[in-house]
Amino acid sequence: MDIEQLKKIIEAVLLAAGKPVGIDHFLSLFHIDERPSKAEVKDALTGIEQDCAERGFELVEVASGYRFQIRQELSPWISRLWEEKPQRYSRALLETLALIAYQQPITRGEIEQVRGVAVSTSIMKTLLEREWVRVVGHRDVPGRPAIYATTHKFLDYFNLLSLDQLPTLAEIREMSDENLKLDLESLPSEDSTDDSEELPIDNPVESEESEFASLDNRDSEHG
Repeated sequence: MDIEQLKKIIEAVLLAAGKPVGIDHFLSLFHIDERPSKAEVKDALTGIEQDCAERGFELVEVASGYRFQIRQELSPWISRLWEEKPQRYSRALLETLALIAYQQPITRGEIEQVRGVAVSTSIMKTLLEREWVRVVGHRDVPGRPAIYATTHKFLDYFNLLSLDQLPTLAEIREMSDENLKLDLESLPSEDSTDDSEELPIDNPVESEESEFASLDNRDSEHG
């Protein structure tokens, strides 16, 4: 198949799909007698990426495959398409998500031990409903608490190919408070979690430094 025709087909698939599409999925759309090779699909994707270099959108690869998305620097204008500003995620929800991402697999009780406060049910419900985390098993202790880990949708949302692309704790520490605030404000949300729902628990963590120290001891294997 001609490379230009293949590029057109891939572009059309990406626009119609509305979600990331992997190479194997692309190949499944062709009849056997016309199916291109993986190498040809990769070459077409590379060509499309180069074609988008001077456009307002780009082709990016995330955990679930490839997708078109608006360039980040254009978000101030694109956001004006919607009259209502999206609600922001609470600090509590983001801290909980960060702990799951860096220490997974982890239980709700273990999250509470690090944060020093009870994790509200609404926080876990939001993370599960958005499919950013999932239950991957149950700890073999009394009560058999659920064990949580992040999902491909979590990686897709934050433009990550794998957990290895998460910023290191040293990089997080170097972020100024103002930059962190701007990053959090840029996250769109349909739901918002109220920090006031959280209650202190016994043996609370005394400072953020102890939270970072706990993260430094995380298991090297991600779930």
